[in-house]
Amino acid sequence: MSLKEQVYSVLIVSASEKFRDSLLSLLPEADYSPIVTVTSVGGAERARNQRDFDFIFLNSPLPDDAGIRFSIDCCRSGGTVVLLFAAAALYEQVQARAAEHGVFVLPRPVPRDALLRGLNWMTAARERLRGYEKKIQPIEEKMEEIRLVNRAKWLLISELKMSEPDAHRCINRQAMDRCVPKRTVAEEIIKLYS
Repeated sequence: MSLKEQVYSVLIVSASEKFRDSLLSLLPEADYSPIVTVTSVGGAERARNQRDFDFIFLNSPLPDDAGIRFSIDCCRSGGTVVLLFAAAALYEQVQARAAEHGVFVLPRPVPRDALLRGLNWMTAARERLRGYEKKIQPIEEKMEEIRLVNRAKWLLISELKMSEPDAHRCINRQAMDRCVPKRTVAEEIIKLYS
């Protein structure tokens, strides 16, 4: 999928209405939707609990916190890309603390062209993360299947007094005979004996 076809979800965290409005003017609804705006870190945490966001723009400081820890936590948990705006006087300090965790930091005030460049960097970073997510998902699904099959084997061992190799063969045989994945057989065994 080309970047032109991608739509990104956005969370804007800022106590300044002027900042929110100027940022919103750079985010056309055709490319950025939904756009959620909140005025505090507490509001941002509630919004994140309701849904995942591709981009988070955080204008620090906020009434309840500076937002640095929140920015770092957002970058650690999944495919969210965060751009933190810090006062020019605090930029170096915030940059040193947040950048190592993957948070993009820009000093305020931000010229329009710098903000557009930052938005392009965020898009590139999000697409890179999306590529990793696609690679990781099949691995996670396979690991979950292995866990389910092992749980089913142990249930067969404990309930039917099978040996581990016999339980393994039993699950494999049922899957092959019925032309279903081992995961389906394992789920049925777990449901039957749990």
